Amino acid sequence: MSDEPVLYEKHGHVVTITYNRPERKNAINGAMREGLNAAWLRFRDDEDAWVAIMTGAGDAFCGGADLKDGRGATGTFAGTYWEKPTVNSFESGLELFKPVIAAVNGACVGYGLTGVSFADFVIASDQATFSYPEVRIGIPTIVGSIRMPQRLGWANAMELLLIGEPVDAERAKEMGLVWKVVEHDSLMDEAHDLAARLVKSAPLATRIVKEVGIRTSTMGWTEAVRFGETMRLVGGRTNDAKEGLASFAEKRPPEWTGT
Repeated sequence: MSDEPVLYEKHGHVVTITYNRPERKNAINGAMREGLNAAWLRFRDDEDAWVAIMTGAGDAFCGGADLKDGRGATGTFAGTYWEKPTVNSFESGLELFKPVIAAVNGACVGYGLTGVSFADFVIASDQATFSYPEVRIGIPTIVGSIRMPQRLGWANAMELLLIGEPVDAERAKEMGLVWKVVEHDSLMDEAHDLAARLVKSAPLATRIVKEVGIRTSTMGWTEAVRFGETMRLVGGRTNDAKEGLASFAEKRPPEWTGT
């Protein structure tokens, strides 16, 4: 396996992004952060990449920020852990409307959990655990504090954010964080099977649905419907929309082009 801190692999329309510091439980240092930001931008900007799977090398998903290597792990200045106050990474909310699957193979801590919370589907190994331990070392969790109450409800979010103890995969599923718990050895097969199902859908229509879902969550009803119907008009004028209707009439599988 490459010694690059982040692996980027593409097969067909599916990209796999792997945290790759297994000797440090995939803890985030400056090099890995730069690699992750570059990988997600690469995925976002590749029109032929339709679905992403994120996972970790070795027996952990991500051990959080590497406290033994403080060279910009979660910040932009060497030796700091402060987030630049803007949306500058996948974890902090980079606009990305393609489907993302998190295949969580082990411990998922802090920074790693914040990234996972942005995934559309979280598939967890039965050996996975999830935690925000920052409060146990005197550091507040910010993006997790914004996102988790919306995703999990108040009490479940506070269990993660305020207690700081890890929860197992079944508890994470009960909370609503995890979509499916699977046997450890079948984790990546499950993720790839789901990705194969997702790429059967028209990629532009999929992105529109996800964008409408995200943007309208903070809109009033009238504004949400107006925005959604505008996006429907945009999607209806694509080549894929024409192909979808033609393939249905001709009783054949569609051939999506993403145009």
